Amino acid sequence: MKSIEELKKEFAEGLHDQRLKEIYVDEKRVPYNRERYIKALDRFKELYGDKPVVIFSAPGRSEVCGNHTDHQNGQVLATSINLDAIAVVSPETDNTIRLVSDNMPEEVIDVTDIDKKPEEEGTTTALIKGVAAGIKRDGHEIGGFTAFITSDVLMGAGMSSSAAFESLIGTILSGLYNDMKVSSVDIAKIGQYAENYYFGKPCGLMDQMACAVGGLIYINFYEKENPVIRQVPCDFEAHQYSLCIVDTKGSHADLTDDYAAIPVEMKQVAEYFGKELLSRVTPEEFIAAVPALREKLSDRAVLRALHYYTEQARVAEGVTALEAGEFDHFLDVIKRSGDSSSKLLQNIYSTKDVHTQNVTVALGFSEYFLGENGVCRVHGGGFAGTIQAFVKNAAVADYKSSIEKIFGEGSCHVLKVRPYGGIKVM
Repeated sequence: MKSIEELKKEFAEGLHDQRLKEIYVDEKRVPYNRERYIKALDRFKELYGDKPVVIFSAPGRSEVCGNHTDHQNGQVLATSINLDAIAVVSPETDNTIRLVSDNMPEEVIDVTDIDKKPEEEGTTTALIKGVAAGIKRDGHEIGGFTAFITSDVLMGAGMSSSAAFESLIGTILSGLYNDMKVSSVDIAKIGQYAENYYFGKPCGLMDQMACAVGGLIYINFYEKENPVIRQVPCDFEAHQYSLCIVDTKGSHADLTDDYAAIPVEMKQVAEYFGKELLSRVTPEEFIAAVPALREKLSDRAVLRALHYYTEQARVAEGVTALEAGEFDHFLDVIKRSGDSSSKLLQNIYSTKDVHTQNVTVALGFSEYFLGENGVCRVHGGGFAGTIQAFVKNAAVADYKSSIEKIFGEGSCHVLKVRPYGGIKVM
C-alpha cells in the first residue's frame, strides 16, 4: 500500500497511464481517468486522512445477445464495459466498514452484526451487509475498512450500476482479507445473494457475472446453481468497432407489468408441458405443440417463446462466430437478435402507450444513419431506456452527432469492451 500523496504524485506524472489504458482500453480516456483517480484520492484524504491505501475497480456491463432468456435459465452473451466504480480503500482493525459513495451519506456497518433486517431492504446498507454475509457464509474472511467510492456507470441505462457496486464490495473484501482468492464467479453469486435476499430485488445472475468476471463472456444458466461460464476471445479494437449505448430518454414509469409479462408468458408455455421453464422444453416439442398452444394461450406468449428458442440458437451462433474470428457473421447475429426482440419478443414499446415509441425511433433512425457501418438492437429490458449499437470506429462521430440531434447532447455513450471484471488496480 502507498500513501495518498505518493499515489497522487505518481498519477500526475503519468506513471500509471499504461495501467489505465489496459483497464479502460480507450487511450483518449486516460487523462479523464487519471484526473478521476486523483480526485478520488483527495476525497478519501478529506474523509479519512492520509492513510496507506489500495484501489479497486469493478465495471458496468452490457448485454450483447440473449435478450430476456436468463430468467428461463437460458444462454446469454454479455460484456463488461469501460465505465466502472472505483474505490480508494484502507483496511481497519475495528471490524467497522465506513464508506462514502460519491455524494451519498456515509455508511457505517459493524461486520460482526450483518444479519438481514427487513427495515433495511432497498438500501445500500443492505447490499453491503449482504455481500459481507455472503463472503463469510462461503468460508472466507471479512473485516473493516474505510473507503471512498465513485462511479461513472450510468444509472438507469441498462449498465447495472448496482451489480458493479456489489462486485466492487466483494472484490475489496477478497483483496483486503483473502489475498484476492475469492473467485470472480463466487463474487458474482454473492452479489446476487445480496440483491435477492438482503436488498429484496429478485434479479438474475447475468449482471453480476458480467461485472465480476469481465471481458466478453458466455453464460449458460441451465444449471442455475452452477452456470457454465467462459470468456469469449474477441478484440473489438482489432476489428475497429465501438459499442454505443443510446439513452432514448423514455420513462420507465408504469412499465412493471410490461416487464413482468415476458417471463410470465414464457412460463405459461413451459407449464403447458408440465415444466417450470422453457429451458426444460425442447424446440421440437414446442414447435409440434404450436397449434394447441395458440388455442390455449395468447399468440403473444407463443411468439415470445419462439423468440426464446431462436435467441438461444443465436447466442451459440454468435459465440462460434467470434471464436472463429468471423466478426461480420457476429454482427449479423446481433442484427437478427434485435429483429427478433422487435417482432417476436415485442419489447420495444408498451401497448399501453403506442404513441410514445422512443426505442423504436432510436432503432429506426440508427439503422438509417448507420447503413453498412453498424448494427443495433434493443438493450436490456426494453420498452423504454436504451438501445445498443456496434459501430465502425470511423463512423462513430457521425453516428453520435446524428442520433444526438434526436435524443439530445450526451445521449450516445461511446464505450469499449473492458477485458477485466472486479480487480485490484494497485
